Amino acid sequence: MAPPATGGSNERTPLLPGGGSSTALHSSGGSGSSPFGVTPQQLTQMLDPKDPDSLRELGGPDSICKALMVDPKVGLKQREQIGANGQYHSEPFQVRREVFGRNTLPTAHEVTFLQLLAAAYNDRTLIMLTIASAVSLAVGVYDDTWGSHQYDEVKVGWVEGAAIFLAVLVVCFTNAINDYQKEKQFQKLNAKKEDRTVKVRRDGNEIEIGVQEINVGDILLIEPGDIIPVDGVYLSGHNMTCDESSATGESDAIKKGTLNEGRDPFILSGAKVLEGVGSMVVVAVGAQSFYGKIMMAMRQGESSETPLQRKLDVLAEQIAKYGMSAAILLLITLTIKYLVKCALEPEFPPASIMFSHFVSIVIEAITVVVVAVPEGLPMAVTIALAYATTKMLKDGNLVRQLAACETMGGATVVCTDKTGTLTQNKMTVVRGFVAERELRSRSDVQSFFASLPESLRPLVLNSIAINSTAFEGPDEKGRIEFIGSKSECALLGFGKACGLDYRAVRTDNKPVRVYPFSSEKKTMTTVVPGQTSGSFRVHAKGASEIILRACTKYVDGDGQVQALDEKTTSDCLRHISAFANHALRTFALAYKDIGASELDACSDDDAPLSELVWVGVFGIQDPLRPGVRQAVDDCHRAGVIVRMITGDNIETARAIARDAGILTKGGQAVTGPQWRAMSAEEQHALLPRLQVMARSSPMDKQIMVQRLQERNEVVAMTGDGTNDSPALKLADVGFSMGIAGTEVAKEASDIILMDDDFKSIVKALRWGRAVNDSVRKFLQFQLTVNITAVLLTFVSSVFSADGQSALTAVQLLWVNMIMDTLAALALATEGPTDAVLNRPPQQRNSALITFEMWRMIIGQALFQVTINLLLLNHGLDIFHLPATASGMAVLRTMVFNSFVFLQVFNQINCRRIQPDEFNVFANIHRDSGFILVQVFIVAAQWALVSYGGIAFSTVPLTAGQWAGTLFIGMLSLPVGLFIRFLPDLSACFGLESATSPAQQHRPEVSASRMRMEASFKDIQNTVRFFRAIRNAQSTHDSARDAHAARLTNNFLADCPVTPLNRSSTQPSGETTAAPTAAVSASSSWTRVKKAVDKNGKNSI
Repeated sequence: MAPPATGGSNERTPLLPGGGSSTALHSSGGSGSSPFGVTPQQLTQMLDPKDPDSLRELGGPDSICKALMVDPKVGLKQREQIGANGQYHSEPFQVRREVFGRNTLPTAHEVTFLQLLAAAYNDRTLIMLTIASAVSLAVGVYDDTWGSHQYDEVKVGWVEGAAIFLAVLVVCFTNAINDYQKEKQFQKLNAKKEDRTVKVRRDGNEIEIGVQEINVGDILLIEPGDIIPVDGVYLSGHNMTCDESSATGESDAIKKGTLNEGRDPFILSGAKVLEGVGSMVVVAVGAQSFYGKIMMAMRQGESSETPLQRKLDVLAEQIAKYGMSAAILLLITLTIKYLVKCALEPEFPPASIMFSHFVSIVIEAITVVVVAVPEGLPMAVTIALAYATTKMLKDGNLVRQLAACETMGGATVVCTDKTGTLTQNKMTVVRGFVAERELRSRSDVQSFFASLPESLRPLVLNSIAINSTAFEGPDEKGRIEFIGSKSECALLGFGKACGLDYRAVRTDNKPVRVYPFSSEKKTMTTVVPGQTSGSFRVHAKGASEIILRACTKYVDGDGQVQALDEKTTSDCLRHISAFANHALRTFALAYKDIGASELDACSDDDAPLSELVWVGVFGIQDPLRPGVRQAVDDCHRAGVIVRMITGDNIETARAIARDAGILTKGGQAVTGPQWRAMSAEEQHALLPRLQVMARSSPMDKQIMVQRLQERNEVVAMTGDGTNDSPALKLADVGFSMGIAGTEVAKEASDIILMDDDFKSIVKALRWGRAVNDSVRKFLQFQLTVNITAVLLTFVSSVFSADGQSALTAVQLLWVNMIMDTLAALALATEGPTDAVLNRPPQQRNSALITFEMWRMIIGQALFQVTINLLLLNHGLDIFHLPATASGMAVLRTMVFNSFVFLQVFNQINCRRIQPDEFNVFANIHRDSGFILVQVFIVAAQWALVSYGGIAFSTVPLTAGQWAGTLFIGMLSLPVGLFIRFLPDLSACFGLESATSPAQQHRPEVSASRMRMEASFKDIQNTVRFFRAIRNAQSTHDSARDAHAARLTNNFLADCPVTPLNRSSTQPSGETTAAPTAAVSASSSWTRVKKAVDKNGKNSI
């Protein structure tokens, strides 16, 4: 039995319901009148998941070709027109396409402009404004026709309601137009991807056709660099390897072949051919293909409501409730006041007069409601988002979901890919060691090559060019790039920088034998004719240690071949180790010259890898993009944690993350399998310190997003592959790659990085925070105006003798509608500054209005109400006006003028809302939109006052009176500065300060804490190290003393000494023997002691 296909084909589960084991091939063919002997379901079921058994049940590739009515050597007929019953059809492949479908996806449901308009209007605030506008319009028309203003020359009662309705229309149309343009831009981006050709075999000839013209049964011809547009089964080829990571998440390249060869026969749409050539029979196209199924699934799903939208909805409801309460209270108060006044008069007024007065009271109450409702708020949000998305496109960010822009402003975590986002996705030679010379930087390539011995240079270039399968050609974008193995492309890039013309070298050196690179041998060898007749040169490259072991000679610094000695070997190993420690992929070059007999003795499977001459070793790396380190530092400064998730090995991931500034001291790095093996509790415990995940799968990304969101984090995720789409959908903000990303990933994402650069994520972060700040700036200004207008209207109406408000309804219209709309334009179009990255992100559930904002709102509102009431009651004396009707008209005009100027200068106050921002004029010279709006407001105010007349109840003012009202308005600036210096009393009022933990999201474990913990661990390890040395020394000393004692005891036992008897009366010859023996014993002990000490020192 043939072995199963490799590449983990049986481990995946179907992406969509319906996958599973296939059924046997029906001899009767498909259902109905289909002439084919296989159904679309049978073909697709063996692909998702990959099922070699199903392929065997179908009879293998040959039986499938027969069932699809195609000869693999000939291909389909170019004008295939015969159907099931022998009929001719006018359109080629008509029946085939009716059964298996076309290689196009069903047209997505295009949302019309009217539908976008309806979706934009589906907002509670806008609906509430529409109701208020209808009521105001009805009452205004009644008052102009039958009420108190029926005899006025100019009928303006309808203006207020119409103006509110106009504001609603502006918001709806702005949103709809922006969404419509955004969708058109996205369609234009994907159109280029679909416009490409492929090679197929038809009528026995190789032809090029558009990808939309591919049919099931076509014989597709595959070359390196191709991106497969359809699903197929491998037929034949040579050394074909595919990268299916974008589709399946399998990071390793997969060898393709037949089942009998024990290789993977399934070729999925979206896979990229790395090397080799081959052919396949197409078995699934369009929506039936692997890519098509995922693409169709991505069209489902709805975008969730963003944090800012939820907060604004709650705020709008609260404001509406307070406005309605104030209106009802005003209605009741004025009604009671009028009834009491009527009761105190000698007789009740006529019913018509009372009814007209009650209508006026109702109008006053409705005016309060209209003033209280923040109709400019949705306008500000829309303008801020539309302006930001337009500017972000210039910064390399195509925003597909408008709300993602403001969501990004609250991002607390960025999970980023490595390849192509942090790095350049282009393997490059960055280090080298050749002929005792070292390349230390990729910028020194040319000078390094020039320093090599002249005789060695052509050898290095020839070895790179000849012993390689990579080549130069256009990529999918039409740019000329090296195509093939990334390592070989890196070496060819090095050669090109050194002046190599690889095509000329290959033309002059036709290979005699080629031993392709294999994962088992980790080498590639090419044999070409030598310089003399009958000789051949062997070029070898591969894993450095393996090549070095096969070498017996080397090229020295003078370009001479020398015997490989121990010193040179150690030097080479030291450089290889140094390169590996920097996470570089090392490749060694070697060669030797052989004769014809030696070549004939070599088999076709075993390359002549012995007695080679060592040339050198190169360190290859995918270098960081310029500015990535600074961008990561900016994220850290902004309180945003950057986590790198990559499919590379753990050593490479650590090195790149350390170079990029992502992996800091105390941070943790894990592999995908280790992450998946953890329980949810263990994953949560690791997350605060987790900075790098290597060997990750798409499922790891999903789990990561889920765990982070469970911790109330706002997660931004990058992805480029089809398999990344679930994680991109799940994340709060999904970033896809505009260059390397698949269409599925783009469809699933919220923002597309047009340049695939991590720096663009930081730009999106800046703009997101700028949008949030713009909305808060406008909200502070809007609420100040609304509270001031409501309080002023309420107090002046209640306490005035005639119940007349300080500002007329038309004047309030100008203040409420025009000022709000223009203020939205002024405050929502300021671009981001570097200061937005100097503070942590906001909590997901933080209050929209902070204590500092409430302090400014209430402080300014009380000041403005006080100054206006003071002017109303004492203005005649302050401005020396006569107490006549004309004097009161001038005074009321000055009150109106002062109120407007107070708002103009309060807009300047609202340019800065952070507690540590005192300079409200910072960068105002660059904020041209703000300046233009203020100039327009002042000019329009002058026109209204000078020529408003009856409509706005104004009279022309003198220059001195203009200067007086301007001075009153300017008082907003010092008052605002004074309010900023007031103490933080947020705890007393139960409010959130801008710097409180409830507002600012801070990581559970800060970088400084991780560094401190790591330093403590270093100290502990150092103490343990020295303690272990001390213990070992003590143990050794004890063992040495015990050993010495044993030697002494053994010696004394073997050498008995005659005791000395001082009282003996023996002859003198005998009495002298004992002292002599004692001295001899003493000398022996000294020798033993020295020997023990010597042995002890040697053992140490």
